[in-house]
Amino acid sequence: MPTAYITAPPEAAADLAERLVEEQLAACVNRLACESTYRWEGEVVHDDEVVLLAKTTAERYPDLEARVEELHPYEVPCIERFDEAAMLESFAGWRDESVR
Repeated sequence: MPTAYITAPPEAAADLAERLVEEQLAACVNRLACESTYRWEGEVVHDDEVVLLAKTTAERYPDLEARVEELHPYEVPCIERFDEAAMLESFAGWRDESVR
């Protein structure tokens, strides 16, 4: 039962989140504003970004990852998978029902 951790520029984050939910690749996507510091092309960069936490299923994760890569404006988007060790059973049921 994975959650995808994705970072995106603020101007793309809401649309990306909505597309993932509309296309039933994610049951829910939380958007959290953050400031990122990273190395890109040999330089240290500081950017405003949005962290997207997309709740999905193991079966749909590969499709979600491929769709994010397709829609994302970055050349190398951050997409990481976190698998939950435990989850409230009723939440897991809702998530499974929402992701087809």
